[in-house]
Amino acid sequence: MQKKTEKLAGYIFLVFGCIAVVSVLAITIFMFWKGTPALFEVGVPELLFGTVWKPSADQPSYGIFYIILSSIVGTFGSVLLGVPIGILTAVFLTDFTDGSKMGRATSKVISSAVELLAAIPSVIYGLIGMMILNPFMYKMEKKIFAGSTEHQFTGGANLLSAIIVLAIMILPTVINISASSIRAVPGSLRSASLALGASKIQTIFKVVLPAARSGIMTGVVLGIGRAIGEAMAINMVAGGAVNIPLPFNSVRFLTTQLVSEMGYSSGLHRRVLFTVGLVLYIFIVIINLFLTHMKKKGERAYD
Repeated sequence: MQKKTEKLAGYIFLVFGCIAVVSVLAITIFMFWKGTPALFEVGVPELLFGTVWKPSADQPSYGIFYIILSSIVGTFGSVLLGVPIGILTAVFLTDFTDGSKMGRATSKVISSAVELLAAIPSVIYGLIGMMILNPFMYKMEKKIFAGSTEHQFTGGANLLSAIIVLAIMILPTVINISASSIRAVPGSLRSASLALGASKIQTIFKVVLPAARSGIMTGVVLGIGRAIGEAMAINMVAGGAVNIPLPFNSVRFLTTQLVSEMGYSSGLHRRVLFTVGLVLYIFIVIINLFLTHMKKKGERAYD
């Protein structure tokens, strides 16, 4: 009876695994089917490397190079800001709050705050950013560009605001997965390192974190996925203009491009937006493949 149950469970798991594979293939086929026609109609150089986006002009232009560049800069900027904070917070929760009653209470408060961050809807992040962060950025903008006649003031809705909001949004993912990975490191590794004369800080950064690299990289990958796929919050704080991605410029990401214009687009304009979705999809696939390669490379180096 037990063998039959296990066999049935194996078939069920196989079916669900096949559904996952088929779903990915179906999404991939759909994106290429809907996204490639505009490449031939507009032309790859003009579409991917053009810098002017005017779909409703008498002579329409569909250049998305600045939009692609804004997505890349914004995503990696948020990762550079959010990942170190997330990993160090995970280290604090796992290695610096277990020795006393006060430490455990502090860990509980911080863990609850991190869980609350994960539960907050994206639109709330965007609303807070629009009401608090953007006015602060506008004050900075006025101080930095006081007297400038060339700078176009954005009211604080700029790339830097988008990076900060994204960095905060990826924190829960990075912290939770990194903390779980660090806790999974065998205590014998810590004890052996300390016994050899290493300090606690040396043990954490030279033994524990390398041993937990695989799980930490998983958290980073998921955090990047959250940053790339975010649309609503970014649409509220980034300004929405197609510009070169400088810190105080109003910018538009690939996701916000779809959100802003898909509802009223038609004809070639709509087909180009599907191409934007295809570019976003390829962008996500490339990043995931690269990070997976780095993760495996790190595992081999540690082994």
